[in-house]
Amino acid sequence: MLRIEGLTYRIGPRTLFENADAAINEGHRVGFVGRNGAGKTTLLNMITGAIVADTGIIDYPQRWRIGITKQEAPDGEQNLIETVLASDRELAKLNREAETATDPNRIAEIHTRLHEKEAHRANSRAARILAGLGFSENEMQQPCSSFSGGWRMRVALAGLLFTQPDLLLLDEPTNHLDLEACLWLEEYLRRYQGTILIVSHDRGLLNRVVNQILHLDNAQLKIYAGGYDRFETNFRAQLERIAAERARQEAQRAHIQKFVDRFRYKATKARQAQSRLKMLEKMEPLPERGEDDSVAFAFPDPKKLPPPLYSIDNASVGYDGKAVLNRVSFRLDMDDRIALIGANGNGKSTLIKLLAGRLEALSGHLVKSNKLRIGYFAQHQTDELDLGATPLIELSRKRPKDLDVKLRSHLGRFGFSQERAETRIGDLSGGEKARLLFAIMSCDDPHILLLDEPTNHLDVVAREALVQAINAFEGAVVIVSHDPHVIELTADRLWLVDSGTVTAFDGDLDDYRKLISTRDNNEKDDPKSATETNKKEKRRIAAEKRNQLAPLRKRAKRAEENVKKLTEESEKLQAALADPKLYEQGDNEAAKNLQMEAGYAAKNLADAEEFWLESQEELDAAEAAIADD
Repeated sequence: MLRIEGLTYRIGPRTLFENADAAINEGHRVGFVGRNGAGKTTLLNMITGAIVADTGIIDYPQRWRIGITKQEAPDGEQNLIETVLASDRELAKLNREAETATDPNRIAEIHTRLHEKEAHRANSRAARILAGLGFSENEMQQPCSSFSGGWRMRVALAGLLFTQPDLLLLDEPTNHLDLEACLWLEEYLRRYQGTILIVSHDRGLLNRVVNQILHLDNAQLKIYAGGYDRFETNFRAQLERIAAERARQEAQRAHIQKFVDRFRYKATKARQAQSRLKMLEKMEPLPERGEDDSVAFAFPDPKKLPPPLYSIDNASVGYDGKAVLNRVSFRLDMDDRIALIGANGNGKSTLIKLLAGRLEALSGHLVKSNKLRIGYFAQHQTDELDLGATPLIELSRKRPKDLDVKLRSHLGRFGFSQERAETRIGDLSGGEKARLLFAIMSCDDPHILLLDEPTNHLDVVAREALVQAINAFEGAVVIVSHDPHVIELTADRLWLVDSGTVTAFDGDLDDYRKLISTRDNNEKDDPKSATETNKKEKRRIAAEKRNQLAPLRKRAKRAEENVKKLTEESEKLQAALADPKLYEQGDNEAAKNLQMEAGYAAKNLADAEEFWLESQEELDAAEAAIADD
């Protein structure tokens, strides 16, 4: 169990935790939610010991291994398989020691531990995790340094999952993933055998993966049963109860205060007035609502245009004369709501850039309305913001002829108060910067919204606001998102970007999940898939197994001898218990002690037999594997 008691932590004048308590049982999968900046990442770091609390206890079993998502991406010339293998330091140390150890007992210990860690499957397991996170077999053999920062963060996540910690601490693990990798990760976490504490704004993941929600609110921690939807229902009901109780309390206060004001100076009523003053002092004020769910924004409605807004016939698009997509044909109308699906690198962003006018088609025929206005959102645009300017100044650069009141009104659509509109952009949160990009991209009243991963810096509340804004928008929408919940609520058609082309996907996200699952299962069965080790690796594994045979035989023999010894002891005790003389003597204490001793002996024998069977099965499997090779 992970136990948190009396936890208090402050950063300057801010109190993130104040005498907070929580308990997470072993094997539970828990989603950790709360407002941005409330202290979720801080708590994860306190659990690992990277941050020390002011007061309080964070306790968990000493045997537990803790793993947490890294904030820095791995680098170096090792290939991806080697990088992931190196993340398990114990495995790397054991493999090095196995090559140099000479003491027979130590060799046996090393190989026993290697077997427990399933070292013979390490390469294939690392490859399966990397494949699930979107890497091809060829990419797994490339140096880690050859990948971009986002892809190297995937390698870091693969390394963490490979180590299989007892307590897995995940901080926004889907931020650098595409939809396909997110779906794979969901299934992986659902089957995970350890304890999970995950910080995420992905509502679908919090509904499908976790069985509890840990909520951080007003510097306090509280556990709720179920996924996010159930938590939200219970939490809102709790807020409504508190609001109703606060209203009753305020009415009672007003009534008591009225009595006091009227009679406190009358001698006949003075004692009663004093009594009521004490009642007021004892009334504990109920907490104010901690969650700020007032985030809301709205895209302006465009003027109607005759269909089609956009049509493309047999086009190819790419970079430097090399096509990424070929034979692309489709049309867009005002009422279209389309989500692009397909693994990263297949061309989703390329297609979005074509529609946005950021790329020219290499060939084919493109037609669009002369009056068509397009709003384009991509996360990299955050880097293009002037951090020294304010949202008001940045928007005025896009709309230099608009009056100040009109600019403020538009910013207000996206949750910017007068104060925040004049705040330096560098001081805005990630979510506020995203909302500023929404304001800038929609200031011309676009007919089409092109949204390339719009949710990365939005919390759950802001994502719901985005969903509502998209659904209320009267123009066309084309969206790429790794958040299945957002896609399911905003898109009515799916386009699959795969194998160098774009096709309509006949089905919904559940059908797409099944397609991915079927494809992954086929890859596992395919001898040429990324999960199969190469011939050189097979030879190395076979040699390792041969080296394991001597200590395995020794361990199996010792286990068998131990079973014989314990069997004899158990039989003697059972015979003593069956002896009538034991009971004729009337020594109940002796009989009781003998029964306890026999019980311990039976348990030890059962454990020894189980160990012997495991040792013999391991030896048989190793011998069979070598015979097959």
